[in-house]
Amino acid sequence: MSLSFGTDGVRGEAYSQLTVDFVYALGVAASRVLAGEKFLIGRDTRESGVDFERALARGLAENGASIGLLGVVPTPAVAWLSAADSVPAAMISASHNPYQDNGIKLFAAGGLKLSDLVQDEIQAELDGLLAEGITAPDGPASNGTASNGTASNGTADADIHHELQRWEDAVVASLDGRSLAGTTVVVDCANGSNSAIGGPVFERLGATVIALSTEPDGRNINAGCGSTHLEALQAAVVDHGADLGFAFDGDADRVLAVDNVGNVVDGDQIIAMCATDFAALDQLDGDTVVVTVMSNLGFRRAMDAAGITVIETGVGDRYVLEALDEGSYALGGEQSGHVIFRKLATTGDGLLTAVRVTDLVIRSGRSFAENANDAMTRFPQVLENVRVADRIDDLHEKLGPAIREVEAQLGDQGRVLIRPSGTEPLIRVMVEADTAERAATSAQTLVAAVETLQ
Repeated sequence: MSLSFGTDGVRGEAYSQLTVDFVYALGVAASRVLAGEKFLIGRDTRESGVDFERALARGLAENGASIGLLGVVPTPAVAWLSAADSVPAAMISASHNPYQDNGIKLFAAGGLKLSDLVQDEIQAELDGLLAEGITAPDGPASNGTASNGTASNGTADADIHHELQRWEDAVVASLDGRSLAGTTVVVDCANGSNSAIGGPVFERLGATVIALSTEPDGRNINAGCGSTHLEALQAAVVDHGADLGFAFDGDADRVLAVDNVGNVVDGDQIIAMCATDFAALDQLDGDTVVVTVMSNLGFRRAMDAAGITVIETGVGDRYVLEALDEGSYALGGEQSGHVIFRKLATTGDGLLTAVRVTDLVIRSGRSFAENANDAMTRFPQVLENVRVADRIDDLHEKLGPAIREVEAQLGDQGRVLIRPSGTEPLIRVMVEADTAERAATSAQTLVAAVETLQ
């Protein structure tokens, strides 16, 4: 079965599911629909990235477009440059997945993730090309395929460094000249695309930096580090007496944090802190924040108490962005750590978020732990992933009786969410309740109900 667009682009196991021929075909399809005169391409540190970069560049150049290869860069840098130069772009990454996986994220000119309609158009073109048996051409890329190349060892040339510097300068400029001096920050770069960037940007702003997981080898991306494995970051923050800690995912479009006493601070808490700060500064347009259905019940109650309206979308930061733009709102994001400062970016930006949170803590005159604790009280939340062999049609209808029974038991002291994963063959079962025990028991009841459908 061929891959198709999910919550965040196309993703699969490198070479077995996501093949060189598939990536080439996707590039051809995207070039026909997006029809840009130039495309930018970035990638993370996975060993398969160079092969897919070459195949994607060939496909995107099929209709005569020039290609700017950015080398190893964070996804938000690709999106920012796409917006700044009004050109479409692609990022080769599987985000927080292990190195064996890879994926393609596409941006329309202006740095915006694709709408469902545009994705469907590209998918239709792709399906037609695959049905024809299209294959990637052999040999080196033709002359002119890349306007900014990378050396064989992946080192960016001077032009690429200049392009990346533009985004870094924008992150630094977001503080309007304020400094982070006097603050000690630990950054875990997941051996990913922020490895050579995260620490230096904080140092430019005056912070003392302890950097973890900054030596990518093609296979150690997200391996026991980064936003999916926070233990090393927690230990480092406590051991060094640091003020804050931040863990990026492999392509650095999201970030989770650790406070000064070693507690995890998730995306909901970060957004809650930023929303109340924006509101106090009269910068929260419409007194509204946009989040997804995954956001904790405690977040909703905290925003209600602060007089801030919450708009809820489906899972995926592209849906958050659509809602932000529809209402001209300033702030939104996901519990997973995608945070969008809409006046500064078109997508989640882990480094921008980390810099802004550090600035917020300094301006508050209080510790990170105090800020996070005051922002909201999290309801215990249990998330179970049920692996499935095939898609389950009419999932919510079939689970209706079990869901209604659990919701009746929880009343207004809990919440249930069941949804198919957009990137993996999983059914995600989430339950929030006033106690961890009730959340766990309710989740297991629903997991058992899902398992009976297979």
